[in-house]
Amino acid sequence: MKKIFYAALIISVSLIAACKKSSNSKTNTNPTEPSKIGTTLQLVQDSVWLYAKEDYLWFDQLPSYANFGPRTFTDPDALTALTKELDALSQYAINPATGAAYEKSLYSAGTAKYSFIDDGSESAALNGVKGDFGFDVQYNQWNDLRVEFAYAGSPAGIAGIHRGDMITSINGSTKITYDSGTYGDGSGTNLNFVSNAIYNSKTITLGLTRTNGTTYTASLNTGNYNVNPILKDTVVTDSAGHKVGYIVFNSFVSDAVADPLLNAAFADFATAGISDLVVDLRYNGGGYVSTAEHIDNLLVPSAKTGSLMYNTYYNSNLVAGNDPLLHNQWRSGTPDYNYAQFSYTVADNAVNFAKVGSLNINRVFFIITGQTASASELTINNLRPEMDVQLIGEQSYGKPVGFFDIDINKYIMFTPEFSVQNSAGQGGYYQGFTPGTGGYAGVNDYDDLTKDWGDPTEGLLADALRYTYKSTYIKPAGAVKNRGLSQVSFAAAAPKRNLLNKHKFIGMIGKKTSLLNILKRNK
Repeated sequence: MKKIFYAALIISVSLIAACKKSSNSKTNTNPTEPSKIGTTLQLVQDSVWLYAKEDYLWFDQLPSYANFGPRTFTDPDALTALTKELDALSQYAINPATGAAYEKSLYSAGTAKYSFIDDGSESAALNGVKGDFGFDVQYNQWNDLRVEFAYAGSPAGIAGIHRGDMITSINGSTKITYDSGTYGDGSGTNLNFVSNAIYNSKTITLGLTRTNGTTYTASLNTGNYNVNPILKDTVVTDSAGHKVGYIVFNSFVSDAVADPLLNAAFADFATAGISDLVVDLRYNGGGYVSTAEHIDNLLVPSAKTGSLMYNTYYNSNLVAGNDPLLHNQWRSGTPDYNYAQFSYTVADNAVNFAKVGSLNINRVFFIITGQTASASELTINNLRPEMDVQLIGEQSYGKPVGFFDIDINKYIMFTPEFSVQNSAGQGGYYQGFTPGTGGYAGVNDYDDLTKDWGDPTEGLLADALRYTYKSTYIKPAGAVKNRGLSQVSFAAAAPKRNLLNKHKFIGMIGKKTSLLNILKRNK
């Protein structure tokens, strides 16, 4: 989806400017309804509540302005104050199937599972540009911190950091052993040190050990780089001689960035004559649904072209056109348009398959973990009724809902505005997919951080290769285990073990494939 930037809603630019200039303005910290008087932050806080009451998927479960008090959430940092507000607002909508909030956090009580306020960094990353060290980490054991991945072209990639490298020190300190905090919420001293050093710093020095046992030091500065979402694509051969394609897709960045790369990789798979394909989404938190659709069209059998891929469901306000806030937001184009001009009915948002490329396979393996979310889950769910879909790994995140970006002043608000269901009516997977159970074919197994991408002995890829030549995930008696007992016990005992970067992008961004739906509604 082409990024659409909005002016601040609810209040005019002139009103914002007036508030900035007047130091004597009445702030009215707890009014009973939104006011045009207040600081810029207070007006933005009002806008967050107003947008949610109009566009949020579960808007009808949100409290009144007086009962909620948007302006009561304070902090010296404006982004933190807005995050506190949105976290609190996200906890009101209750899922009747569980009796808990739809947005109950997996990490810490009272924070949103899906909604967040962006200062622009996530939006830039989803359009192919990031500005950080370019790598992510996870604990393999309590005393074993490993590199999950490093983007080529990033500071980490240029320094030669690879998946599987063990981090032995950070900024000279070796006090990096896993400690989850008193309540298992990631508040431990060591975890906070590691998280701040990697995700909140501009410079870092790492001591590392490669998988071959050699040691090295890397000193990094954050920097901007272009994201290649494909971390690895190769063809491996199983024990029976079958050619198996393997691709690690790490982020559903925009079509402009992702599609050419995906097309080239899938063309290579087709030329190689692969019999099966393994799509590794283990750390992919989502992104644009249009990119998810493109992958599905690369994978789906040609005979499915023209059949339903999935349906999208918006709230009753949007369907009925009761969305004056969005209705006021205009964007220059041919013709000029805004979100409010689009139809939000199910019929007008149905997406059908349209086969892309020449790859012809009947089965696909998806590698997933608790970091596999949103657009990744959409990709998988869309194909479940259409072909043999096998899932390998751990329970996925659980996000069958998506959003479009709403700009408010200099911030971007992301809250669920729609839910999705595949052609068989399957959706509502708020608890995620668990491989091998609940109708999800495959095997439940733990992430193996000790091997680099594409290594046929890496635990989860080895599971897929075993199935391609043995048609079973069961390891033969006496076989060497892929992971040691201490690794498996740590993975089993610490389901929240990836508590380092708790705010990494988890999302599914809706799109408008064209302007064909424009003006289907009255302005």
